[in-house]
Amino acid sequence: MRLSKKVAGAVAGMMLAPIALSGCSSDESGGGDTLTIWHYENDSSAMGQAWARAIEIYEEENPDVKVVVENQTFEQIQKNAKIVLTGDSVPDVMEFNKGNATAGQLASQGLLYPLTEAAESRGWDKTLSASLQTTARYDERGLMGSGEWYGVPNYGEYVTVYYNKDMFADAGVEVPTTLAEFEAVLDAFTSKGITPLAEAGAEYPMGQLWYQLALSKADRNFVDSYQLFTSDVDWQGPELTFATDTLGKWVEKGYISKDAAGLTAEDMGTSWISGKYPIMVSGSWWFGRLVDEAKFEWGQFLFPGNTLQTGSSGNIWVVPENAKNKENAEEFLDITLRDEVQNILGEKGGLPVAGDASKISDEKTRVFTEDFNTINKDDGLAFYPDWPVPGFYDEIVSALQSTVNGTKSTPEVLDALKSSYEQGRADLLEE
Repeated sequence: MRLSKKVAGAVAGMMLAPIALSGCSSDESGGGDTLTIWHYENDSSAMGQAWARAIEIYEEENPDVKVVVENQTFEQIQKNAKIVLTGDSVPDVMEFNKGNATAGQLASQGLLYPLTEAAESRGWDKTLSASLQTTARYDERGLMGSGEWYGVPNYGEYVTVYYNKDMFADAGVEVPTTLAEFEAVLDAFTSKGITPLAEAGAEYPMGQLWYQLALSKADRNFVDSYQLFTSDVDWQGPELTFATDTLGKWVEKGYISKDAAGLTAEDMGTSWISGKYPIMVSGSWWFGRLVDEAKFEWGQFLFPGNTLQTGSSGNIWVVPENAKNKENAEEFLDITLRDEVQNILGEKGGLPVAGDASKISDEKTRVFTEDFNTINKDDGLAFYPDWPVPGFYDEIVSALQSTVNGTKSTPEVLDALKSSYEQGRADLLEE
């Protein structure tokens, strides 16, 4: 589990009849002119439908190439990638998780093919914003953000604020545009005896809210220092102190229930869907479920006042070093960034990194995509708070539970996080 998303829930929707990772025959993974693709998206998902069209386009333009598509599961690829990619029977292109501990690790071990030349010649470096490129590039240590291109993202994800329009109307409040206005909205609900924020401290959501609050006081230099180790992080500085102090104050003021420390993301989501809370700060991965299950009028808005938002690219497409048809793979990757494919992503709620949001017919889905485009245009993706070092997810969850429960002061919480972060950074940088 990462603060980036509730992986178990996301994967459950992707489970298809799996094909063993080692079951790709030699003629299917490189004999002759072929293109073998591995991915783990459900056929009915936005990504699955977009990739299906990309494959059709590739086949139309390359009738002499045999395309073999193998649907894996997230767990299969995550668990077995390092073993499989050392052999000869590998796909030409596959979907893989981004980050230091996943794609970065494979890149540092020489298992992924560098795509820098293709990115420059095909214009991917112009199509994708700098923050989206962060998850595509890894240095020799496998740290994201610089070095060669080893992957191509073609959809995104971000944290937003979902709100119950009916409850907002009943309380006589409007969508806030600043943090001060947001707190005024929260006050309006507590004055009516309503706890405004659906939250969960036993899993990722509380950490996302905490990071959004930190980002309200942050700039890109802070993000680069925290995420990419460009300089030291001031753990008692204004960004993280404000976030931790504010989280504690919001509990004291009744904006967040005191029992939230023991609640899961699923608890949070189902309670919001049931109409118990007017506001939920969480990820774009909830969007499709809310469309299906929420029986009231609802909408969304970006965290008020922030120019930086929690989010990143989605998973990335990578080309194994041992792939036999690398040029075919590069051409397929290029097709996934075409307007036609990106617009399918948008229409189905998949957050395209390119394409035209105005062509999306459903208003809710169009706003959903336009908000992501706003972030992307301003290069405002700030990644997720647990990304910098291995094991930081559990440390953040535990530390913020102490804040919600009032058992530790802000300096104590931040000192604990600093210790874990700096040890992890030293291990990664071999300091």
